[in-house]
Amino acid sequence: MDDRYESPFSGRYASKRMLALFSQRKRHETWRKLWTALAQAQHDQGLKITQAQVDELAAHVEDIDYAAVNAKEKEIRHDVMAHIYAYGLVCPNAAGIIHLGATSCYVTDNADLILYRDALRLIRAEMLPALRNLRDFALRYKDLPTLGYTHFQPAQLVTVGKRACLWAQDLAMDLDEIDDTLARIRFLGCRGTTGTEASFVELFNGDTERIDRMNRQIAETFGFERLFSISGQTYPRKLDSNILNCLSSIASSCYRFANDLRLLQHLRQIEEPAETSQVGSSAMAYKRNPMRSERICSLARYVMTNALNGPATASVQWFERTLDDSAIRRISLPEAFLATDAILRLMRNVTNGLKVYPKVIERAVKEYLPFIATENLLMASVKKGGNRQESHEIIRRHSLAAADALKNGETVDLLCSLADDPAFNLSGDEIRSVMEPADYIGRCVDQVESFAASLNLSGDEIDPDEITL
Repeated sequence: MDDRYESPFSGRYASKRMLALFSQRKRHETWRKLWTALAQAQHDQGLKITQAQVDELAAHVEDIDYAAVNAKEKEIRHDVMAHIYAYGLVCPNAAGIIHLGATSCYVTDNADLILYRDALRLIRAEMLPALRNLRDFALRYKDLPTLGYTHFQPAQLVTVGKRACLWAQDLAMDLDEIDDTLARIRFLGCRGTTGTEASFVELFNGDTERIDRMNRQIAETFGFERLFSISGQTYPRKLDSNILNCLSSIASSCYRFANDLRLLQHLRQIEEPAETSQVGSSAMAYKRNPMRSERICSLARYVMTNALNGPATASVQWFERTLDDSAIRRISLPEAFLATDAILRLMRNVTNGLKVYPKVIERAVKEYLPFIATENLLMASVKKGGNRQESHEIIRRHSLAAADALKNGETVDLLCSLADDPAFNLSGDEIRSVMEPADYIGRCVDQVESFAASLNLSGDEIDPDEITL
């Protein structure tokens, strides 16, 4: 084993695809592609850059000599200049035109925009399987009555499928937010040290139309239709805050699902999937813990708190540029994507293997149904000619007595107690006639079907294995 610290995202949680997307090689190859695209656009717009120089740059995007980069950076303490130097070593004919008119943020910020866009697309693609699983689960159990809870106290009945729609609806809203965030991402382009494009005004002899064409061409090379209308040296850090908030929203939705599932597993009603040989405890051999759901909650907590770095950075940009955003952005944004990626991989696994225990669910329903049915019994009593206030008092007394008995571990049949009370005007048969659980689930079935039909889960064309720059 290596004697250096390794992030758990690298060795344990995140997917190979997301790790590759945020690897140093992918980032630096993207820098070289940006330098090549800049040279190509400058050539096309009439600067004294030859196509041979552009072709030389394009031919050496991947052969990065990291030893040369590291040695140079140690000497000059500037990572971008060190990479320019190493690129020039393998492109001697083009060395003199690399980075012409640009500042470091041309490669660093535009590369980030490319990586974040593609990472959001990958996150979107990873959300779809979990959403489809929850939709299918909801439809499968749309009419299975289960005890509803408010304040985690027994309330009226819902269905297992209806509850699953609550989880799916949160994720569907997150899907919309991803699309909105993707729509906000624009290309920075090549704007110079303070965003004025002054260096290019000089290079193009004041021909601003050619500057605009250069920037549009570079943006289109990387699949961007729009550029930020105005910038300092960097793209607006407000976008980072938007991205982190989007990922935090996904994390909170997954946390809600996983936390509910942990409670349901405690109630023995629904469990997350478990492997045949899975060990729950090194000491308590009988245990089966909701370890995947717990991991979702743990990682989600990290993403939600990490999102605070976005506004903290965006709020202190100091006019056109400050560098105290650099170190935190290298950590907070990639790791937010890696953690969200890990969460969604777990979500896909858990939602695909949920195990439902209908008999346990039915037992809980039967235990509390007499209490839930008391309002209907009150209405039936009045319909039969009873006094509403008198019937209410009878039901209240018997209900509280039955509830106290339950809390003391005793068994009291509330329905029999009511039937045996001569002051209550409903017979045992009349009371039992309103004890069908399906009569207490309201519009759950319709709601599930309507919600499932409304879900727009398009996006299959985005193959997570083919996210390329």
